Amino acid sequence: MVTHLPAPPEPVEASNVLQVAAIIYTSGTTGQPKGVMLTHRNLLFTAAVSARLRAMNSNDYIFQVVPIAHVFGLASVLLSGITVGARIALTPRFDPARLTEALESGVTVFQGVPVLYAKLLEYLEKAGRSLSAPKLRYISAGGSPLHIDWEQSIEGRFGLSLNSGYGLTECASNVAMTRIGTPRNDDSVELPLPGVDVRFVGSDSADVVDGQVGESWVKGPNLMKGYYRDQAATTAAVTSDGWFRTGDLGYRAADGYLFMVGRAKELIIRSGFNVYPAEVETALNAHPHVVQSAVIGRKADGNEEVVAFVEVMPGSGLSVPALCSHVTERLAAYKRPQYLFIVERLPASPTGKILKIQLAALAEQLITGSRLAE
Repeated sequence: MVTHLPAPPEPVEASNVLQVAAIIYTSGTTGQPKGVMLTHRNLLFTAAVSARLRAMNSNDYIFQVVPIAHVFGLASVLLSGITVGARIALTPRFDPARLTEALESGVTVFQGVPVLYAKLLEYLEKAGRSLSAPKLRYISAGGSPLHIDWEQSIEGRFGLSLNSGYGLTECASNVAMTRIGTPRNDDSVELPLPGVDVRFVGSDSADVVDGQVGESWVKGPNLMKGYYRDQAATTAAVTSDGWFRTGDLGYRAADGYLFMVGRAKELIIRSGFNVYPAEVETALNAHPHVVQSAVIGRKADGNEEVVAFVEVMPGSGLSVPALCSHVTERLAAYKRPQYLFIVERLPASPTGKILKIQLAALAEQLITGSRLAE
């Protein structure tokens, strides 16, 4: 009987600059997951810089609900806390009641994906509980886009600025982050990390001017070694001079702050006009009874249709016509959903990212002549 099959050994590098410390798989929200090889240098850079920008120290008490199998939980939460010797409480799964109790008991730092904040606020409202967090000094949201309406709602309940940023698994979690003491009242993803360069390029790979939308390219000590056993994908993603093509669309404002508008793969071209799903989601999420939403495009008759899925507060009684009326006041006609569905729960990964690849299949099942008036 053969008990051990032969396997090629993984390479051992002389320096941690190139030695792989962890292989983290992408979420696969729009395609197949890929194994991202992150080196010791990648992870330690993110941990050290993140801790410094959050002014973290050994007196901090971190309540961690983001899985450490995800790069946000590993590098940006766990390792940044270890770097400064902070106390870290790990929990196997998100429980809003347990989080509420932890905040009451002295947590100083809490980081989570936007949906966790939505679930916490939903729990507090249903339970009739107030939020008490006497020592909490820093909260942030990452892992998926944060809409300005939810940000303001969260800040109102916590009495703190909600810090944010922009990152990818291939960049060891963080590309841009909030600077403490400089809150903004817009949906900027803030400034690039010190030592990280970001540029926005057009379809010709040339830089676009400030304010113009382009694909974000990133270079820095946080950039992955490559995709595990997939040199073709690595070559396609990283230029010969070291720039990572993120596939994300955004722009740089005149003051240097970054704004992201969505994934290039998710861009919807409706009657010749660009529709960014994030903009439609922002309009939907502005309704006080909406927990979260997701917007996808659907090919139809030589055009693309805007399809929206919305998760609402239980017992709110919010209807499709009411949501249609709500977005009509906020969106141009070509941006409004042709189909809108209220669902009990949006499909999500363990880290809370909405799985739009599943929504595409669901859309085909649900669309049976239910076109909304444009």
